[in-house]
Amino acid sequence: MSVGVEIIPVEGLPEVRPGDDVAALLAPKLAQLGARGGDVVAVTQKIVSKAEGRVVPEGEGRTAWAERESRRIVARRGDLVIAETRHGFVCANAGVDASNIAPGFLTLLPEDPDGSAESIRKGIEQSLGVSVGVVVTDTFGRTWRRGVVNVAIGCAGLPAVLDLRGTRDHEGKDLEATIVALADEVAAASGLVMGKASHVPAAIVRGVRADAPPSPASELVRPPEEDLFRESPLLSISARRTIRAFGPGGVPREAVEEAVRAACTAPAPHHTRPWAFTALDGEPAKRALLAAMAAAWREDLERDGVSEDVIARRIDRSDAVLGTAPVLIVPWIRFRGAHRYEDEERAHAEQEMFLLSGGAAIQSLLLALHAQGIASCWISSTLFCQEETRAVLSMDDEWSALGAVAAGPMPAGTPPPRPALDLGEHLRFG
Repeated sequence: MSVGVEIIPVEGLPEVRPGDDVAALLAPKLAQLGARGGDVVAVTQKIVSKAEGRVVPEGEGRTAWAERESRRIVARRGDLVIAETRHGFVCANAGVDASNIAPGFLTLLPEDPDGSAESIRKGIEQSLGVSVGVVVTDTFGRTWRRGVVNVAIGCAGLPAVLDLRGTRDHEGKDLEATIVALADEVAAASGLVMGKASHVPAAIVRGVRADAPPSPASELVRPPEEDLFRESPLLSISARRTIRAFGPGGVPREAVEEAVRAACTAPAPHHTRPWAFTALDGEPAKRALLAAMAAAWREDLERDGVSEDVIARRIDRSDAVLGTAPVLIVPWIRFRGAHRYEDEERAHAEQEMFLLSGGAAIQSLLLALHAQGIASCWISSTLFCQEETRAVLSMDDEWSALGAVAAGPMPAGTPPPRPALDLGEHLRFG
């Protein structure tokens, strides 16, 4: 793929200003260095952003700009924000940077880095008559490793990724998972001659070989369904939303098992583990439970004199959520292990402790589903149909149902962020 690679710094470029043509600035320097077909020109994001006018006054500060540029916040610690940009990149401060820019100003990432790379590629080809690849680079930190490294945020004229699955290694073994981030490799190599303090904003990387059609840097972004590290644990707690409509597909049983494992770590009194969970992922079982609950509700509501129209609406509302969820999880609590008290107040408090542990288990279940990218909501339904729920789900009388959790794939689109919380109403330090 790459044999005898050479990295040549492109020096002597003037200070780039808004409206400048990056390709026109690069072309004479590339000609002096003998640029030829097949070369890859690496260009720092900073000069691309400057040329495209992505320079803003610092104003309220870098953190405020980072939040504006973010699709979602992945992690936060003090002033440091790890965010996903609208492009899908996950990086510090959403790529908002104060280096190599006049005091009081910040640079933002290009609106369309792949488009920027293609525009520069075309401009160089028209000026020099040679076909080159272009990679727009930025420096990113890396999870679990110290230090920053150049990565590709824009790519044109070469494949950003090389999918080697189905090919064989030198031992003749089939490769099953190997996808090479070629554009990132080129970007990282260029970083050896493009230091932040060296005033070298471009480099020629020569000798890159790739037998694949060109592809954009957007292909480097890992799809959400493949991402095992979508959020920090702290933000995952506040990011969970109650979602009552679900996308197509089902919920793997392994995901339910992981969620129940998490639920069973909830605090409980007297070293007990007083919970059980019934997961219904087959239509006949779900329908049997919903039918039993609907009959019980109807009987109670008719006895209270509620009109048929109101009864039908209430049942339909419940069925619209529980009936469309790919899986229903019914949490249970039992009071075995509770201390027996003659004092009525203490006996009541003992029962409340067990119920509180049931709520904690449900919350842990919901958070574990969210951590796996699964939408969910808790509905109180089975609380009012204890006998019917026990009968349909074959549970002993010692068990009490604690509502139901509807779960399924996330629907299309991203839920809006939660509104800011005024802690003045909820927190007091003594």
